[in-house]
Amino acid sequence: MLALAGCLGGGKTLEVVSPDKHLAVQLHLDERGELFYQVRRDGNAIITPSKLGFSFKGHPPLDKFELVDAKLSSYDNTWTAVWGERKRIINNYNQLFVEFKEKRGDRQLNVRFRLYDDGLGFRYEFPQQSAFKSFVIMNEMTQFNLAEDGTAWWIPADYDSYEKLYKTSKVSELRQAQTPLTMKTPAGQYVSIHEAALTDYASMTLSHQGEYNLKAELVPWQDGTKVKAATPFQTPWRTLQITDNARGLLQSDLLLNLNEPSRIDDASWIEPMNFIGVWWGVHIGVHTWQEGPRHGATTERAKQYLDFAAANNIGGVLFEGWNKGWDNWGTREAYLVPTDDFNLQEVAAYARAKNVSIVGHNETGGNVEAYEQHVEEVFSLYQKLGIRVVKTGYVAEQGFSNGEHHQGQWGVNHYRRIVKLAAKYHIMLNVHEPVKDTGIRRTWPNMMTREGARGGEWNAWSAGNNANHTQILPFTRLLAGPMDYTVGIFDIDYSRFSGQRYDWSNKPQTGQFRVHTTLSHQLANLVTLYSPLQMMADMIENYIDHPAFKFIRDFDPDIDETQVLDGEIGEYVAIARRSGDVWVLGATTGTSARRLSLPLDFLLPEKQYQAEIYQDTAQTDCAAGAENYEIVTRTVTASEVLNLQLVECGGAAVRFTAL
Repeated sequence: MLALAGCLGGGKTLEVVSPDKHLAVQLHLDERGELFYQVRRDGNAIITPSKLGFSFKGHPPLDKFELVDAKLSSYDNTWTAVWGERKRIINNYNQLFVEFKEKRGDRQLNVRFRLYDDGLGFRYEFPQQSAFKSFVIMNEMTQFNLAEDGTAWWIPADYDSYEKLYKTSKVSELRQAQTPLTMKTPAGQYVSIHEAALTDYASMTLSHQGEYNLKAELVPWQDGTKVKAATPFQTPWRTLQITDNARGLLQSDLLLNLNEPSRIDDASWIEPMNFIGVWWGVHIGVHTWQEGPRHGATTERAKQYLDFAAANNIGGVLFEGWNKGWDNWGTREAYLVPTDDFNLQEVAAYARAKNVSIVGHNETGGNVEAYEQHVEEVFSLYQKLGIRVVKTGYVAEQGFSNGEHHQGQWGVNHYRRIVKLAAKYHIMLNVHEPVKDTGIRRTWPNMMTREGARGGEWNAWSAGNNANHTQILPFTRLLAGPMDYTVGIFDIDYSRFSGQRYDWSNKPQTGQFRVHTTLSHQLANLVTLYSPLQMMADMIENYIDHPAFKFIRDFDPDIDETQVLDGEIGEYVAIARRSGDVWVLGATTGTSARRLSLPLDFLLPEKQYQAEIYQDTAQTDCAAGAENYEIVTRTVTASEVLNLQLVECGGAAVRFTAL
């Protein structure tokens, strides 16, 4: 290694390969001292030479280096997740750690690469040093220069919102994109660029630098700076997941492996659950958030929902609009004072008696500094009342009230403070309008799920999400982590309520006021759009006595194992998940009908299973008749192939029980 390192200082290349030897990274220091990396898979270039380095406020750039030392190492272990798409996670990588100092000066910078079979992560590390104590980053020079133009699925970079429909274009047509950015190369390989372990740093977006070259762009503070830090300090990991097919991306645990182990010693209080809520009714206009004749969160309705949850294996109930200060977000009243028709103490006692958790709701409206003043009092009260889950909200399209961005360093640190405080009070979080997910659920497993994308609520008061949207999300946003999409709408067409709906922005409400999928697709979303806190979003009136609700009632969100059976981005996806001895399968398609033939070899051999299949029928039509479905029961074995016929925007949900 020392001999090879000496060559590196003279303009040679240092290489590290993945455990299976298919993936390789070369780190190159040229004669000028500029540092580049490149990535190959099976000898084919994925990333061509791409620069590394920084510029600072009040200090010279750190972009010309001399080598100090380099070390190779390997790691192979297995750890058990508190919850997730799979409990048993293999962490196997080869690592290259290189120490540098600046070419004409004394500042030090280390770079660490970890290569897995399905991708890699690298980060910068600033060691403790007398020559460089505190600094302000103005620009991270990290490049991702792709070897070829390819197809990209992306949303524009927005420092405060992910809630956009995905675009499909050539990489060369991008301008500034949010991560995860997922691409398909001309050779048919799949690449997704994101980051892991985002801590005390600004979120990374990607800017187009000509042809198919991309560069890291950090979300700024309101003063224009990017990151304020002091040594010792390390950046988040810059990640590339690289697989030979689309479904391989969904099997990757790379982001989780790059995060630190759990900081919660006893996580027995953290439990995945399904929940329902007084939520969808207010979005479509049946109820209101505010007090009045149509107020949704009343004591009477709360008890009805809790009764339904207790009788139907539902772990929690969300009440939005229970608080008197709904229109005064950020005040103490907004989090602690119930409306006159909602008795918080009585409802909490009723929930405890029914062994159902209340999902508390804290909307900040972006008034985050005020929320921080009250949040510990809120969490303390919730713990006393037995409220184990809190849904937070940060509706603020133009940034927080203090002028900072959701995705900037201040916002990143705010969200982390709330996660840590929630852990102190044994509270699980479901964060809407969140900072991006980067796998910190491994370190803080009470960070259960997030919105952070255009979810199902958009179907209530806009033109809605087309069926292709839910075929893109698993391969893009959900690569970062779980999403609270709000699934399971049975009342597909609710245009009869269009005159009553809530106007979010004083803009005319336009659209068809319906979900643009079939009912079977809605059931399958429980499986394909993973969340450990899975909201069955429809009003309970549409679930009562509905035969298809049995799939929801039987669904266990505490997953032990996941197998991705098939899928193509934006077209279709089929996923099987196991909880205990029971497997469930979800298959959905976009705007094209298709027939899927899915091997059942994930089942145990030499066993027979009862397959309960909820599927589209010959009469199901996305435009008219989307609620038509059938339940077919048959006996299957692991040696069989399950053939599913999905109509346009359709789907199928299957439950396998061993006989």
